[in-house]
Amino acid sequence: MKITIDVDCTADEARQFLGLPDVKPMQEAMMREIQDRMMVSLKAMDAESLFKTWLPAQMQGFEQMQKFFWSQFKKGEAGQGSGRE
Repeated sequence: MKITIDVDCTADEARQFLGLPDVKPMQEAMMREIQDRMMVSLKAMDAESLFKTWLPAQMQGFEQMQKFFWSQFKKGEAGQGSGRE
């Protein structure tokens, strides 16, 4: 003997019938928390902040020295341009 029973119901109706808890609010809260944490982590991955974090203070001094050299080059170009004319 073979008996076939077809049940036509939604997932929510089946969950309620079987007495299972509704975890949708918990899932939504967890997804919001995960998204917030990921956004904070992405902000920390900014190239400039990573550069400053990874490089020691001596390299920041190197950056100042580089700016000094560029300013001297610009001054030199301005002086040569006006002297040749």
